[in-house]
Amino acid sequence: MHPQTIGEFTVQSVIEHVAPYIAATEMLPSSTPEALAEHMDWMAPTHIDPATGFLIMAFQSFVLQTPNHTILIDTCVGEDKERSSPDWHMKKWPWMGNLTALGLTPEDIDIVMCTHLHPDHVGWNTQLLDGRWVPTFPNARYVFAKDEYHHWEQESARGAERIGLTFIDSVLPVMEAGQAILVDHDHEIEKGVWLEPTPGHSPGHVVVNVESQGQRGAFIGDLMHHPIQVPHADWSTCYCWDFEMSAASRTKFVDHHTDAGTLILPVHFAGGTAGQIVDAGGTPKFAFAAE
Repeated sequence: MHPQTIGEFTVQSVIEHVAPYIAATEMLPSSTPEALAEHMDWMAPTHIDPATGFLIMAFQSFVLQTPNHTILIDTCVGEDKERSSPDWHMKKWPWMGNLTALGLTPEDIDIVMCTHLHPDHVGWNTQLLDGRWVPTFPNARYVFAKDEYHHWEQESARGAERIGLTFIDSVLPVMEAGQAILVDHDHEIEKGVWLEPTPGHSPGHVVVNVESQGQRGAFIGDLMHHPIQVPHADWSTCYCWDFEMSAASRTKFVDHHTDAGTLILPVHFAGGTAGQIVDAGGTPKFAFAAE
């Protein structure tokens, strides 16, 4: 993603990985090959691999720089993490090098904001140092939505495989270090940067809204994983906690932001990532920002 501006704010992307990831019909259980075929003209080859039918997904973080703070939004999979998915298990990624390529070090981050606490959004929260998981960003406050934190705390305690180790190695050490704060789902991080509850993908999923000098942006986490979910907002992914709730949050968001001029910043969209939702003959579509 090219750097973007929202009024006085600037946004840059920190890429961890981009690749074909999962079959479209597996990731989007409500989809059909026929419905997907109608969008192949714009999806291939940037957003779907035509040879395999796998959706191409990005894994990235965003750095939002305001006049007051440097805010890191979502922290990808991380490295050295023991995970049940072979795609994420004990990996080494170029993420830290890509952060420093932006002229930033972990010490420069003031706030870490996780839209939710799934493994691919909290991984770089911590790093392995002398056999212990410690916060990667020593000067940062880590912001977690209360309901999201408590849900996965309970899931980890009962040994749920998907989040158990993730909570232990990527969330709990931050809390134990005294760097985490738990907030309401409409919390204002600073003037012009606030949370909006968008439950469904996870119980306490939030969007991070920003506004500066009359311009708007929205960091949407996993409200959508792929641009096909703009015209098909009813298609929840196989990773969603509650399919119907996820679809309702996504539909409300799409309706509200169509032709509103909001710069949408989705974690998992490949290609240029950022863009706007526009009306295309009565059907919403994702229009990527000019490169």
